[in-house]
Amino acid sequence: MSLLITIDPNPDFAPKTAEPLPEQLISGSPSFKTWAQDASKADKVLTGVWEATPGESHSIKGTTYEFCHILSGVIEIEEKGGEARTFRAGDSFVMKPGFVGIWRTIETVRKIYVCVYD
Repeated sequence: MSLLITIDPNPDFAPKTAEPLPEQLISGSPSFKTWAQDASKADKVLTGVWEATPGESHSIKGTTYEFCHILSGVIEIEEKGGEARTFRAGDSFVMKPGFVGIWRTIETVRKIYVCVYD
């Protein structure tokens, strides 16, 4: 097993599909696709590619760190009590444990993610 992992931004295998839970959905009818590409440390570190269609939902990180690099599309994230910030292709950011806010997908977005679970 190699300790150097490449994350393919355009995987050629079928993704896992999902929708936001009813209690998380704010507006629209977004759908999600996840191409999980690696799980390490007893599934405490997950990496892959994620895609979402337009819509708005609550985002709650709990005890999770999440690094995101936007490959395509446009999103707006509004942290509770803060200003909305826009991210697009080429942008990267981290949502730290305890993050609570709103995730708005303006244009279908595709991102590389790295999640670290406590």
